[in-house]
Order: sequence, then C-alpha cells, then structure tokens
Amino acid sequence: MSAIQYEKNADNIVILTLDSPNQSANTMNADFRVALEDSVSKLQADAEISGIIFRSAKKTFFAGGDLDELIEAEPEHATAFFNMIEEMKAKLRYIETRGIPVVAALNGTALGGGWELALCCHHRIALNDPKAKFGLPEVTLGLLPGGGGIVRMIRLLGLQNAFPLLMEGKQFGIDKAKSLGLIHDIVETEQKLLDKAIAWIKTNPISQQPFDVKGYKIPGGSPSTPAVAQVLAIAPAMLRDKTKGCYPAPEAIMAAAVEGAQVDVDTALTIESRYFTYLATGQISKNMIGTFWHGLNAIKSGASRPKEIAKWKATKVGILGAGMMGAGIAYVTASKGIPVVLKDISIDAAEKGKAYSQKLLDKKVAQGRLSADQQDQILSLIQATASSADLLGCDLIIEAVFENPVLKAQVTQEAEQYLASNGVMASNTSTLPITELAKASKDDSHFIGLHFFSPVDKMQLVEIIKGKNTSNETLAKAFDFVQQIGKTPIVVNDSRGFFTSRVFGTFVQEGLRLLAEGVHPARIEMAALKAGMPVGPLAIQDEVSLTLSEHVAAETRKALQAEGKNLPRSAADEVIESMIHQFNRKGKAVGAGFYEYPADGKKHLWEGLSHWKKDVKISEQEMIDRFLFVQALDTLRCYEEGVLESVIDANVGSIFGIGFAPWTGGAIQYLNQYGLEKALIRANTLEAKYGERFKSPQLLKDKVHTGEKIS
Repeated sequence: MSAIQYEKNADNIVILTLDSPNQSANTMNADFRVALEDSVSKLQADAEISGIIFRSAKKTFFAGGDLDELIEAEPEHATAFFNMIEEMKAKLRYIETRGIPVVAALNGTALGGGWELALCCHHRIALNDPKAKFGLPEVTLGLLPGGGGIVRMIRLLGLQNAFPLLMEGKQFGIDKAKSLGLIHDIVETEQKLLDKAIAWIKTNPISQQPFDVKGYKIPGGSPSTPAVAQVLAIAPAMLRDKTKGCYPAPEAIMAAAVEGAQVDVDTALTIESRYFTYLATGQISKNMIGTFWHGLNAIKSGASRPKEIAKWKATKVGILGAGMMGAGIAYVTASKGIPVVLKDISIDAAEKGKAYSQKLLDKKVAQGRLSADQQDQILSLIQATASSADLLGCDLIIEAVFENPVLKAQVTQEAEQYLASNGVMASNTSTLPITELAKASKDDSHFIGLHFFSPVDKMQLVEIIKGKNTSNETLAKAFDFVQQIGKTPIVVNDSRGFFTSRVFGTFVQEGLRLLAEGVHPARIEMAALKAGMPVGPLAIQDEVSLTLSEHVAAETRKALQAEGKNLPRSAADEVIESMIHQFNRKGKAVGAGFYEYPADGKKHLWEGLSHWKKDVKISEQEMIDRFLFVQALDTLRCYEEGVLESVIDANVGSIFGIGFAPWTGGAIQYLNQYGLEKALIRANTLEAKYGERFKSPQLLKDKVHTGEKIS
C-alpha cells in the first residue's frame, strides 16, 4: 500500500491522501518519499490537472520527519543524505510551482515536516480542532526544518516574526495560525474541509505562492534593510549568550534564514538542506532525539511500570503539609480535576497553602489562559483543613513535611488510618531512605516515595522511589498518578539521596570545591553554564539554602555512622561551614549567600568570596569536564548499584531532575557519545588529579572491554 493515495475527480482535481502504511501517523519516511516520487510522475504526465489537494487518512494531518531514520544518519552519509533531501524538496517545489492551485486540508496537527508540507500549498484550510498544533519544533531535537520550513516561514512572516517560531520551536494553535495568516480558512467538519478545498481551487484556477510573484518583498524587509540589519547585528551575540555555544541548531537556523533571505527561493532551499545535513549527521541531534523523543516516549508508554497491573486513577488525594511543596502538589493535582485535601497543623497554614493555587490561577486568568469559572472550579477541589478526619476516603496520601524522620513518621501514622482500602501512602522526601520511612506505616507494601521538584507547577519530573517492600501494585498506582497529573515519572530503587538528589549534590559540591581551590567564582559559574547546566552551582546552592545542605550532610553523616560507615569531610563542607558560621551568609532566603540580593537591583556575586581567591591556573574546559564527568560517573554508579534500573530513566531523570546538560542527551548518554574508551581515559586522568569521586565504575571498564555502549 502506498503512503500517498492518488485520486483524480471529475473536475480534474487530484486528491493526494496521506496514509503511511503500518503507522498511526504520517511521517516523512522512505515510504513517503517513494510515494511522492510516484505521485509527481503521475502529475507530470497529466496536463489536464486543474488543482491538487493534500489531505490525510490518519487522525491528524502529518507528524513530521521520521526520527528513527534521522538518528541513523552519520557523517559519512552526508552527501547521500543531502541529495535525498534535495530530491524530495524538488518534487514538492514542482507541485508548488506548477501554476495550478494547491490546497492543504488540515484535519488536525501538522508539525515539523507535516507543517512544511502544508506550507508548500498555496491555501491552507484547517478543521476547527482546539487540540490541533502547528509549527516547526525541530530545534528542540537539535535539528532545523529541512523540508523548506525556514525558507517559506521567513518569506511569509518576515525574519523578525519567524525567528521565535523557528529558533524556539514554538507550537501554536489554530487561532494563532489564522492570525498570522498561515491558515486561511477554518471549517467545522471533515467533509467541509474537502468541499472548501475543491471550491477554492475552482475559484482560483491559476495560483502560485505569494513569494513566487515577481517583485515580492519579504515582510519587514531583507537582511540589508536598516531596521532588520540593526537587529541582525546583535542577534548572533544574544543567541550565543543564550545557548553558551552548546546548541548548534539555533545558530544554524539563524544562518540559513539570513543567507536564504538574500537569494532566490531555490538557492535558499539548497542552503537550508546543507545546514540540515550538517545537524542531522552530527552527534548532538542524535543525543537529543534519543532522549527527548525515544526516551520520553518509552517512559510515556510505561517502560518502567509493572505490566501486569490494571491502569488506575486517583479519585481523592490527601497532602500533608501546605508549604511550598505541598501547596504545589495540591495545585497540579486539582488542576487535573482531582479533589485534594490539603492538611496542615492549623487552618491558617492550610489556607495559606491553598492561596498559592489562587495566585497561580489569578495569573492564568489575567493572561486569558483560563476563565474565572474554570479558576473557581479548580479552587473548589482543594479543601484546606487542620483535621486529619477530612482525609477519610483518600486513595493516595502524600506527606510533604520537613525532612525529619520523626515528624514524617508521626504524620504518616496520624493520616494512614483514614486511607481508603488498598490506598497508597507516599512521601515527598528528597533524601531520606523510603524503606526506613515505611517502617512507620501499618503496611509498608503500600508505601512509596514520590519526589517532586520545586517549583512543582513548572518542574516536569517526579522521581518514584521503591522501598524494599513496596509492592508492584503500589508502584503501578504511583506511576499512573504521576501521569494523571501530567508529569513525567522515573522509577528508582531506595538509597540515601536516591538518584537525583545524590547526583545533583556532586555538581554543587564540585562548584564549591573549585571555589575552595581558589578559582574566581564568576569563572566557576560561567564554566557550568558553558557545560550546558541551566544555573551555576553557587547560585543553585543559594536557592537550596546553605543551612539545609548543612543539615542534610549532618543527618547523612549521623545515619552512616550508625551503620558503621564514615563520610569524610570535604572542601565543599568547609566552604558551607565558613559561609554560615564565619560570614553569616545562609542563602537567598535571607538575602545573603554566595550572591548579594539587593532589593532594588540585580543579584551579583558577593565580594567576600575573595576570601578563597588564589592564583590558580585551570582551563575552562577542565572545569566543564569536572562538572559533567562528576555527575555522569555517579549516575553510572547509580545504574551499576541498581539504584537506577534503566538508562532511559537515567538520561531523562538527569536532564529533567537535575538540569544535566540537555545537549548531551543525559548523563549516561554523555559518556556514550564522548566515546567510552576516551571517557575511561579522561576519568582516570581526573581521578589521578582530583580524587576518588572521578573513579571509573567497573561497568564503564567492562563496556570498554566488550566494545558495547551503555544501554
């Protein structure tokens, strides 16, 4: 069966129905290219054709490029890849320039290659579907729109208007597409889609793209127009400041757009193909496709969820503690239509927690993203209370109180008696072992860790922690709840700090160690940003608060001593101690940490950090390697020790949980793409120079020996 069904009606209009075989969505794969070639041959052989309509037999119009195919493109395939792209674009260009009307009948989402196909058409009619999304998200996978998307968007919208859509990969709905002039008409039924497309062809027998009309000028001006030239003069520097040089895709998009805007359409399309080939055959796109597409899809489909357990939905959720975390969990839960009981020690504290949801919802209403009725509906689902009895009938209770095992045990026992039969008791702890906390429960098989990240409304990840006796049923329910509230779950086994907190700690501590070594703090922060981390370690430490880090370290040390183990003090511990006890600087919350936080100005590094300054010679690359390797090696240890059960969870969790450099595809993929043999040599060098934290896990040595990747 062909990926494009070719049909000519009585009016000599050719209807090309997109229907990729053996797939739920249409993609630009080998089947599509063969079918396109066949369709164009038929079109070329028929001089009587009066118009062309692209429509879809799938639930949506077209999903985009075939990422399974793209991830296989290696540098040695560059010439063949470039030629393949050029041939496909030439066929679409033939359709576009034949002189007869071409219509896209969009029955739903058209992203990436799908939107590029729609842009090849002279007229675009869309089914009125509020869920439909359009746009070119390729940049989020380290790619650029290589099917003509840059060339056509620039010519239709102008450089300045198209840049955010291209370089940020912004998706937009039907109303936005209409307001931009990218969709020309909206209909209510699929039949009307076809009827309107036919009608438009009949009333526009001769048609061409606006940018193919002689004398057409790009909206807003070409790169040489003074106003545009002024913007373009600073744009590369602004972009480099944003990407820190880690992401070649936005830079390639800007280059392809600006270069392409100065030449004819066909030359511009070739320029775009060259840049696309460069990115598609490069390593960074492979890293990002592997994790942000394949990895996330595997998680969404339940790769870490017990298979034999039926799907479950929470119907009433209790939350113990209405501080920042508890309030945030209440908000995301109620926003998905689930009733919430938000309990604290006083009704005032509980109401204060509920007010957090009010504040977030007020903002959405003000932005027009929510109606006042919808806001009231969500708020009505949150019951603020000081009474444990209100928890009666909850099938999930999450404690989110302070990191104190005694307090957590107390609230667990108070609340658990009201839990519904077969309900789940969860702890939002970020560091305390779940198996120990579960001892307070009347049934530890129903007890699990649900580690949310702050701020809960923005952070996508939830780390699910299995205790020693947590049942598969409990794990499945926890997994389903996380997906029910629209978050991404990863599953880990119990240990102190689990995975995310443990590895995140190595990043922050490396920054503090560099400070103790005498490196200028601004160089430390910049090296972290250039590594691809979202925030520098000193800034992050301020956010977390120095006192909390000191408390967690002390508790960990105490617990390990009870087990007969020792946690040696490090230079990072000494920096924290000096900051708190010598300089009285405890973090952002008190307005004084590694940074100053003036009320009327921007935060800046505290001058007193010169206390540690020495004339130390260390390259930026050395610091970048230290930041990335210390996290990647500890992530691999977590996998080797069984804290992590899958490489997918490791990679996704490292990016979404601890902000590990997204360009790498995640902490373990960083080692894979570095080359395991090279990574082993680099780790050994770092260990010899800086100590045991860079020691290679045995698993890395084993994989080097067998010549396999870590998977």
